[in-house]
Amino acid sequence: MKDQFTIADLAAEFGVTNRTVRFYEDAGLISPARAGQRRIYSQRDRTRLRLIMRGKRLGFSIQEIREILDLYDMDGGEVGQLQHFLEKIAERRDHLEQQRQDIAAILNELERIEADCSERLTRLRSKQDEKKAQLSLTLG
Repeated sequence: MKDQFTIADLAAEFGVTNRTVRFYEDAGLISPARAGQRRIYSQRDRTRLRLIMRGKRLGFSIQEIREILDLYDMDGGEVGQLQHFLEKIAERRDHLEQQRQDIAAILNELERIEADCSERLTRLRSKQDEKKAQLSLTLG
């Protein structure tokens, strides 16, 4: 197993750009060693980047990810991290469930408005057709 990684290694592994990896470094979420101008990422950085990417995929903010990663660095880190992560997951699930309910309500409203508009359009077209028919009989 490889112990050191370049920025290109990590970017390729996680399907992101070098700039993205540098962004997480600038945010203080990963901290590679330096060899001159080169960044040397450790297995720890790789693991943290995996957790960052998972957190982003789940919709967590950078600050929430930082909190979870900071817990990992504390004594008893894994237990505390997992408890905190479970709390964040529950909060995220609640937020997404509320969004789902909001979206369902909006979709229902749009369907009602669409049906009303379609019905009104049908009535207006029917009236136009009646007027054309009357005009044609009058001119006819």
